[in-house]
Amino acid sequence: MINGDLSARLTGARGRLIIDLSCAVTRWGGQVPEDPGVVELADLLDTAVANLHDATRSGTRAELALAVGHLRAADRLGGLLPAVTLWHLRQALQRAATLPHSREPTTAAGVPASQTC
Repeated sequence: MINGDLSARLTGARGRLIIDLSCAVTRWGGQVPEDPGVVELADLLDTAVANLHDATRSGTRAELALAVGHLRAADRLGGLLPAVTLWHLRQALQRAATLPHSREPTTAAGVPASQTC
């Protein structure tokens, strides 16, 4: 039963990370769908990177690009190595969520993200 318990914990942790990453992407101006996948979050963050043209934000752009790389790595791993996938998701969240944001966050429905995240 140890494997079943571990699997359930990893699945729960992945779900929480996806929610937290969705909130971070929303704060960067992304229109996050209701049930986003890792690729969708990576694409939305990649768009945020492309929209950062200010030279003073080059460090921010680099951190977001690293977050996109970690999301793409997590997608490539899929369910093969859940613990490693979680590490990549945590790295992406750490990079995307701790930076100063560029605009007032909103969700796809136009509801302020502070009410949903």
